[in-house]
Amino acid sequence: MTFDCARPHELAAFWSQATGWEIHPETEPDGDEVLVCGEPNLLFIRVPEGKSVKNRVHLDVTGSDGTTRDQEVERLAGLGATVHDDRRNPDGTGWVTMLDPEGNEFCVCRADYEKQS
Repeated sequence: MTFDCARPHELAAFWSQATGWEIHPETEPDGDEVLVCGEPNLLFIRVPEGKSVKNRVHLDVTGSDGTTRDQEVERLAGLGATVHDDRRNPDGTGWVTMLDPEGNEFCVCRADYEKQS
């Protein structure tokens, strides 16, 4: 999955921390492309224009190791994401749409283990 962005190294660092995936070891420090190795791989490429419309494709993320959706929202906010649209419901269903540091939308959903409790 490829992200056009203004600051590929900074955005890749955010997503590396968010996912726990490693930045490719052969990444050039001042290069225009940064690969975060995961499933799927995330490629960040420097482009001159800024983001102007809503993403047509986005990632859905969940907590791991017993982390709840709400804990994951807080963790990602601590890494630099912001809440864009909170769709959590009183019964525990729903999701939170967040923006990464360059404004790309992604959703934080409940993990399967949360749905069973």
